[in-house]
Amino acid sequence: MASPPDPSDLRVVGRVVKVHGLRGELVVEPSTDDVEARFAPGSVLRLPEGGSLTVRAARWHSGRLLVAAEEVADRDAAEALRRAVLSAPPSESTPEDPEEFHDHQLEGLRAELTDGTVVGTVTAVDHGAGGELLVIDRADGELLVPFVRAIVPTVDIAGGRVVLDPPEGLLDPE
Repeated sequence: MASPPDPSDLRVVGRVVKVHGLRGELVVEPSTDDVEARFAPGSVLRLPEGGSLTVRAARWHSGRLLVAAEEVADRDAAEALRRAVLSAPPSESTPEDPEEFHDHQLEGLRAELTDGTVVGTVTAVDHGAGGELLVIDRADGELLVPFVRAIVPTVDIAGGRVVLDPPEGLLDPE
């Protein structure tokens, strides 16, 4: 029997946004380029708290991905998974994209401004409905920074840093 993958090796492939119907189908917002393979029947998706879901079926309906899982028997079970982030081991068939970064690669990086001023440390990546946010721990609290090229123009994994070029007011305390 194969051992489960190291959680730091998992890649986020989607997020449950809501429930569809009475039989517990999950409406999933995919965050992978290979939706058909990642959500194929028999695929195993990992949950943040260590559990897993086995895809029974997946289909597109009105522009949304609906996923049925073996472990989800009804609407109540599906409701418990609302906002769950779904992960899977890296795909061996898909080459690494140099513009794609995984949570475990970003966590722990120093966040600095374009002039070298240190802002804080990336502690997590929040996968929200509006896109990804870098969670940065700094002396005066936590900062959420949209993870978009206009604001985060440089990700230097080898150098241990992300460079921020924030619009005016983004770094101001509330």
